[in-house]
Amino acid sequence: MFVSLPTRQKRGLRWATPLLVVLLTAAFLWATMGTSGEQRALVMGWGALSGGFMSPDAWPAALQDGRALRLVTALFLHADWAHLVGNLVFLLIFGLPAERAMGPWRFLGLFLLGGAVANLAAALTIGAPDRIIIGASGAVSAVIGAYLALFPRAKLGVVLPLGLFLEFVRAPASLLIGIWALLQVVFAYIGPTLGAVAWWAHLAGFAFGVVFAVLVRAAIARRLRRQRGF
Repeated sequence: MFVSLPTRQKRGLRWATPLLVVLLTAAFLWATMGTSGEQRALVMGWGALSGGFMSPDAWPAALQDGRALRLVTALFLHADWAHLVGNLVFLLIFGLPAERAMGPWRFLGLFLLGGAVANLAAALTIGAPDRIIIGASGAVSAVIGAYLALFPRAKLGVVLPLGLFLEFVRAPASLLIGIWALLQVVFAYIGPTLGAVAWWAHLAGFAFGVVFAVLVRAAIARRLRRQRGF
């Protein structure tokens, strides 16, 4: 006789993704409350700057003058509503399942470290010095990369316009994310608003997310086993 034994699964609260959404939105609203001069000063004071990271000797100075910290603070600054909302949508789509798998603290580390690495890549690839880099796009790209590594066989819903009708289809996440990554490579060279969008930051963040998820896969497996009481 076979008896079903229920597991002692504990459903953890997913608070990191909602917290990031609130912080990103609050930071944008706080920035928009100021005058245009105050907004510019905020961006100039907390946005990441290109240049200054090319040699190992520059890193101690970057840590002392706050240039390195800007790689993180720049994640919470956005140019406009479209910039913010686009990042929030992708953060919710890919962040919630990724956080459920890896846990909130590990997910926060992915977001902040991935965003810093992405901004560093942008700072290194932008030719002109002291160009301002803002936005959470690189961090969100890291979340997308981690999602792909964690759920390679997942499917995503896509709405396709077919004439006068809209068709909802399910497509492999690996295909859709692969197309997105390919577009980032193309746009890095010939994309729209070339120079205004740090496409290489998206690619660096995506690569960081994949590597991060692979490196912590064993820890994630142990966490899931503990949740299920094994």
